[in-house]
Amino acid sequence: MASIFKRRKGKNEPYTIQYADHLGKRRTVIGFTDKGLTEQLAAKLETEARLRKTGLVDAEQERLVETKNAPLSEHLLAFQASLADNSPHHVKVTVLRINNIVAGCEFKALADLSIEKVQAFLRSLREKINLSHRTYNHYAQAIDSFCNWCVSTHRLVANPLRGLERLNAETDVRHPRRALTPDEISRLVTATRNSGKLVQMLTPELRARAYLFSYFTGLRKQEMASLTASSFRLDDSPPTVTVAAKSSKHRRKDVLPLHPELVVMLRDWLKGLKPADRLFPKLGKKKLSFAIERDLKRAGIPYKTDEGIADFHAAGRHTYITQLLRSGASLPEAKELARHTDVKMTMRYTHIGINDQAKAVANLPTPKADASHVKRSRGKRSALQMRCISGGVEGHSPSLNGNSHSDVKATNLSNDKALGNACHRLALNAKAEGMGFEPTTPCGAPDFESGR
Repeated sequence: MASIFKRRKGKNEPYTIQYADHLGKRRTVIGFTDKGLTEQLAAKLETEARLRKTGLVDAEQERLVETKNAPLSEHLLAFQASLADNSPHHVKVTVLRINNIVAGCEFKALADLSIEKVQAFLRSLREKINLSHRTYNHYAQAIDSFCNWCVSTHRLVANPLRGLERLNAETDVRHPRRALTPDEISRLVTATRNSGKLVQMLTPELRARAYLFSYFTGLRKQEMASLTASSFRLDDSPPTVTVAAKSSKHRRKDVLPLHPELVVMLRDWLKGLKPADRLFPKLGKKKLSFAIERDLKRAGIPYKTDEGIADFHAAGRHTYITQLLRSGASLPEAKELARHTDVKMTMRYTHIGINDQAKAVANLPTPKADASHVKRSRGKRSALQMRCISGGVEGHSPSLNGNSHSDVKATNLSNDKALGNACHRLALNAKAEGMGFEPTTPCGAPDFESGR
């Protein structure tokens, strides 16, 4: 039985209810100032506890209903806390996109989430601010990841936004990128070093080193900015650089091999640095696309062509992956060095033109003639030879030694009057010779003698 009492005396003091729930735990609930209403509430609580205990009421279902009707802001705060292992920029952008959708759709609780409303809002946002397909998909991915998290934390039974449409980003590329050639990288580095100009408060030498390092490693700007002197193991075999998990985009520790030319440069660059000193201080906060556009202009290289732009990400990471494949690396090897989880993503960074395709075709080996096939062919006449037989030897084909099977002399094919001198005996002892192609010269690294 539930007990009803007042903790403090007074006409306006509410009654307190104490009862045992379906698990046998003692619960305390504040009732009303009216004793009759409090007794009704106590009876209701006891009845619900008895029904849950006997299994007539699903306690888990009740919890889900209560959770779905709780303020959505509480769930969003918990979701934001769960993203702590990601970069601050990723957390900020993801939460901002979710909040924009929630506000635009006027969602107040999890129970309000609707795939129709989200799709309608994103479509209107796309028209209003000319949202690209890729950014549209980022918005959809953000709210979808929140719903999946709610399912994993037992706030929802299923994702209510499952099947939220995605747009084809390949048909709406706003900023296509292009890869540079090794010669263009050499010219860029030389022009940068000789510029004598500060750009984004970065010295010419520091910018040149950043371009070189990005070309030789394919690291992203933020990953490069996180590197310290202790990140390098130049005396190992092979020499390596380590990107910490907290600085890597996919949140995993990455150990990458280093190009021999880069190792020589790094020995000079790391002189005088303490283990905790950064190789590229303050690089992460700089707009390197602005800097490289200026430096490309000094080198006489267009920043933008019909193929795309050559920003820092393109000149470094895109060029790195493209040159790996041009130099003979397999696609799985390029995928691992690029640290992609899907080979399709690696292909997006690969810029293979018609010249590359022509070289690949030229490298195909020409098949040799099958010796047994040539031997068999000596016992047969080609269709052309058969058509050149004189009409006086009907039904018989000439033998290999020039005599017919019926002892009738075969007409000399080269002197056949009916066909004229244009008909000649095909050489039966001709041998097919295989023709090969000289292998193309592999793509080498640019000349960076000035950078040593």
